[in-house]
Amino acid sequence: MRGTDRVFVSPARYVQGPGVLDHLGGHLVRFGESPVLVVDPPVQELIGERILRSCQEAGLRPRLVIAKGEITYAAVEDALLECAGFDVSSVVGLGGGKVLDTAKALAGRLSVPVITVPTIASNDSPTSSAIAMYDEQHRLIAVDMLPANPALVLVDTQLIAGAPTRFLRSGIGDAVAKVFEAEGCARGTGVTPLGTRPLGIALAIGRACFDTLQADAVQALDDCEAGRVSDALERVVEASILMSGLAFENGGLSLAHSLTRGLMRVEGAQMLLHGYHVGWGALVQVVAEGRSESEVGALADFLGSVGLPVSSADLGLRAPWHDQHVLIAEGTMTAPHLANLPMRLTADDVVAAIAEVDRRAGVRTL
Repeated sequence: MRGTDRVFVSPARYVQGPGVLDHLGGHLVRFGESPVLVVDPPVQELIGERILRSCQEAGLRPRLVIAKGEITYAAVEDALLECAGFDVSSVVGLGGGKVLDTAKALAGRLSVPVITVPTIASNDSPTSSAIAMYDEQHRLIAVDMLPANPALVLVDTQLIAGAPTRFLRSGIGDAVAKVFEAEGCARGTGVTPLGTRPLGIALAIGRACFDTLQADAVQALDDCEAGRVSDALERVVEASILMSGLAFENGGLSLAHSLTRGLMRVEGAQMLLHGYHVGWGALVQVVAEGRSESEVGALADFLGSVGLPVSSADLGLRAPWHDQHVLIAEGTMTAPHLANLPMRLTADDVVAAIAEVDRRAGVRTL
């Protein structure tokens, strides 16, 4: 596809609600009778019997593949070996990001549909065609792409509500950046992950996502902490998984995600979930872009209200911070998304924006 093209991509079907996991088998029937179910050991213990029972009740012949450790090319080869001699009709990933990416990579190698069943709402990877590949030291080495998005995304909100609240908070941080990143792409010559120009619908979805989070995120986090499925939780899960995914794949990424490359280079921040990085990155982005005081202030207030970082101290960096800001900026310069912004930023520009974010938070950069 050409950089001047505009292309809309999305999962073929999205199903969300409390208890939908028990209907998994019925949804899988249309893809064939021999699904491979990819889980990790904790998920196997949590829901393994449920998913096998659902598949068997639907007349399916599932095979369970246990994903262990990092999502590497070697791990995908191991999963392929476990499928040898089995006529795979689809691959179903059930769990967090590593498991879902393992399932995507396996489905790609086998040329069968992939179905994602996230057990946490920490980011929007369940809806996308992207596969983040790492080495054994958890260093990102490639982002591979499937030829199509998942055939089905099945989100059981009872599972989401039962997971630790930090995962939903991460999903909120990942999602809140999408409108700013898509706008940054659209204002310049930025492109989507497919190399095409952003669509207007991506900006509209990104804005609706942001508005939903502003209205409902605080209540949704309270409900998640209580293990309670509510309307607010349902709306925030939809925003964090579906809206966020549609916005980034059809609108593009820019500085907020670029900053994650740098944050993985500094102690303290390395331990935070992806969405904590991205939410803070969105704040750095709106400052670097020179957006209005009202926009910057509204985003900072929102991040603070949901417990996401708004300063170097919140990221776990230890003073003095300047040298760490330089490391973050240098890593940011290596990200391909940075070119999507309408202006060209230098490492010094990024350091200055981070320092300004700290200043606004009442933290003096040392």
